[in-house]
Amino acid sequence: MIVRNAMKDRVAIAGASTTGFVAKNSGRSQVSLAAEASIDVIRKCGIDREDVDGLCGSWPQANVLQSALGIPALTWFGNPIIPMVDHLATAAAAVHAGLCEVVLVYHAAYRMAWNSGGALKDPFRRIATPGLLDPQPGPETMAAAVGYTGWASRYMYEYGVTREDFALVAINARSNAARNPAAAMREPLSMDDYLRAPMIREPLCLYDMDPAVDGADAFIVTTAERAKDMPLPPVLINAAVLGQVSRNEEDQTVSLRQHGQQVVIETLKAKSDFWIDDIDVYFPYDGFTPITLNWIDNAGWCKPGEAGAFLRQHWVTEENRAMINGRIPVNPHGGSLGEGATQASGHMREAVHQLQGVAGERQVVDARRALITAGGFFFNAQGLTLHRA
Repeated sequence: MIVRNAMKDRVAIAGASTTGFVAKNSGRSQVSLAAEASIDVIRKCGIDREDVDGLCGSWPQANVLQSALGIPALTWFGNPIIPMVDHLATAAAAVHAGLCEVVLVYHAAYRMAWNSGGALKDPFRRIATPGLLDPQPGPETMAAAVGYTGWASRYMYEYGVTREDFALVAINARSNAARNPAAAMREPLSMDDYLRAPMIREPLCLYDMDPAVDGADAFIVTTAERAKDMPLPPVLINAAVLGQVSRNEEDQTVSLRQHGQQVVIETLKAKSDFWIDDIDVYFPYDGFTPITLNWIDNAGWCKPGEAGAFLRQHWVTEENRAMINGRIPVNPHGGSLGEGATQASGHMREAVHQLQGVAGERQVVDARRALITAGGFFFNAQGLTLHRA
């Protein structure tokens, strides 16, 4: 495999901001949430809206947010699909290519009719849900969330693990979220709580799936040189990868050992200057608990199927969470299961805050390197290595 990484360490994240997240109707629009996070990060980075010449986000559309913020002119914009490593990688590539110099990357998570029963009953949320009247995946298809249910069963069958392995991911998330004032789900979770939870679709229960939330994150991405002149320590993008295999549909994926995660890991390791032995904080995606176990397996922390045993080996009983080798937290902000379904913007924001030393109670002492493995198996596996300048 020929590996090129011409962008390595030449683009930086200068800052990150959040509105915080709630698992209920915030009474606000996506535009207002995205605007709040965006204004805050622009101010933190010591720049003006006139300095922003690129916009990249999911919701709302770039033209809408540009108008809301009063940004006078853009030379580049994009609205890739989630998860959010895609947006950060796309923005970094645009900066490196010279299409723009300062990109505002944003994401407004929102409780919509497709991801929340409460939102489905709300006429205003139904209106705000694009494509609601389009045909939706039904019980006869493996598309969307049903696919992870099927592959969760496969993981249990192939490796002889139990639901208690999934539970460790959920419990770790809640324990970490308790330290994060931005998290939506901060109540403690025990093994008994997990095992008594309502089953949504066998073998996944209520606590195996990230809760829909209202809230937003925003980032400033620029050249490494320009970031040095901004108030916060620059976080350099060492490598970014979006991985996919030829059969990437939920019901066509070949096996647990041949999907997008393997592509991400192989390529990210080849492009990065460091790997798991050198990192200070780890961010595996946890939209569904089996995704996290697969990332831990595939990243090389343990052999396939041993992620649950690995978490037990590194479990800190007094804190009810995992600390790899006694020092590396796993999703210290609570991940998607604890903070809310941010589609990985929360993972990236927390990584930036950790590396800038502004993570508050959650701060890892002298954190310098972070690994983010975002997305799932099928069409959205993504990876990112970041380090402090």
